[in-house]
Amino acid sequence: MKVLVVNAGSSSLKFTLFDMTDKSVLCKGQVERIGSDHPNLIYKRADGFSFENEITAKDHVESLNEVCATLVKPEVGVLKSLTEISACGHRVLLGGDKITQPIKVDEAVKQIIRDYIPLGPLHNPANLAGIEACEAAMPGVPNVGVFDTEFHQTMPPEAYLYPIPYEFYEKHGIRKYGFHGTSHRFVTRASAEFLKKDVSNVNLITCHLGNGCSIAAIQNGKVIDTTMGLTPLEGLMMGTRSGDIDAAAALRMIEVGYTPEEVGTILNKKSGLLAIGGINSGDMRDMLAAAEKGEGRADLAVKMFVRRIVKYIGAYYVLLDGKLDALVFTGGIGEFSVQIREKVLAGVRSLGVNICADRNKACFGKAGVISTDDSTLKAIVMPTNEELMIAESAVEVLAK
Repeated sequence: MKVLVVNAGSSSLKFTLFDMTDKSVLCKGQVERIGSDHPNLIYKRADGFSFENEITAKDHVESLNEVCATLVKPEVGVLKSLTEISACGHRVLLGGDKITQPIKVDEAVKQIIRDYIPLGPLHNPANLAGIEACEAAMPGVPNVGVFDTEFHQTMPPEAYLYPIPYEFYEKHGIRKYGFHGTSHRFVTRASAEFLKKDVSNVNLITCHLGNGCSIAAIQNGKVIDTTMGLTPLEGLMMGTRSGDIDAAAALRMIEVGYTPEEVGTILNKKSGLLAIGGINSGDMRDMLAAAEKGEGRADLAVKMFVRRIVKYIGAYYVLLDGKLDALVFTGGIGEFSVQIREKVLAGVRSLGVNICADRNKACFGKAGVISTDDSTLKAIVMPTNEELMIAESAVEVLAK
């Protein structure tokens, strides 16, 4: 069974083709700069063959047509026919509290995606465009939506409600939804397997750390709280997002002359590491290198980044009543930054975790334990694979 996984952004379309008989990747790539004068197709085959070409594509439908043509092109493709594709799996940002599990897309599901466009104005329209592009290119092939918010819908009301007038939740759906759900779900399953525990009996704090960052408290395999909220802006300090701030700070920015749209842009795209570091980069690799050289405010940015992670780990440890199987690191920073893992674990030593320097260095982008054997709290690295999670979800949905 072959599954095409599509992650459509506002000006991009990422794709991965899986053979689910052995969960292997046949090819992957992306179309960049959709809607510009020079869209670009990047294509990588499992055997190492790759190319990058400028293409003609004005929208997601034409972009996907180019991808499909490449998949079946004799000299570069991996399929004889598109009929070999059994399903298309799609990452969708926001399904609110109306969609709580992966679901086969029909008109009702598409309408829910449209309904949540006001809360996901950049992502939901693009995600819907990816779905409709697949419908046009491969009529009759089922599309399965896997929503960023779905894994977090097990949160209780005391976790997801904001302490504002209840009518804002009832009338406008203003509540915490949580994001990165596909990643948290994947690493929860993978960590349970790694720890040799049933997923329904595993307690974790999963830290997805990358350009976007979120932490989830997992009790018996289900989310009881997570750091991101109504949008991906809440919670941890990120590459360009502020994370938690006093809401009055945003109001004050408006009072001194910024428009709401400008404030939204500042908090989402001009804050976080980028704003504090003073080195014209929001990339943690650049920040750590600059901090070592004493450049800008990079050292301060790193300290702020780590401090917020430590605060949330402590809070979630208490929520889980200290009954924790492991603290899990994933995402680009979580998997590859030996220094950030070291700094975070130094900050939570009081929880009973001590880092093993050799293990930490060895777990560069691969699964493994990074705490010492005498630690009462285990810390592990678990690489995420959101594309595989989406493909597996598509298979599960079709099996039903």
